[in-house]
Amino acid sequence: MNTDFAKEWLDAWNSHDLDKIMEHYSENVDFVSPIIQQMGINAEGKISNKSDLKDYFSKALQKYPDLHFELYHELKGANSTVLFYRSVNNSFSAEYMELNNDGKVSKVRAHYKFE
Repeated sequence: MNTDFAKEWLDAWNSHDLDKIMEHYSENVDFVSPIIQQMGINAEGKISNKSDLKDYFSKALQKYPDLHFELYHELKGANSTVLFYRSVNNSFSAEYMELNNDGKVSKVRAHYKFE
């Protein structure tokens, strides 16, 4: 069974509503993903503030207009979760997310199986 967080996160992404997506993230976020590198955002694949994260997500939604996530599993930790889902270009993805005291995502490590 998935938590409200997982369902709301997934619904926000599948609606392509950038403001709803951003509601899940804290102001000071530590977000690392190989997609950041692939899209040429920066070589480290890292974003460290909400404004830059919003710009990145906006570009990703433009680049992948048919983006749809299909959640397979949610793995719960202490103040963290891992979401395993089908992602961009039908690839598998797992995101480790740490949540702050307000339930907002403060740290992300995104992983993909590229075919």
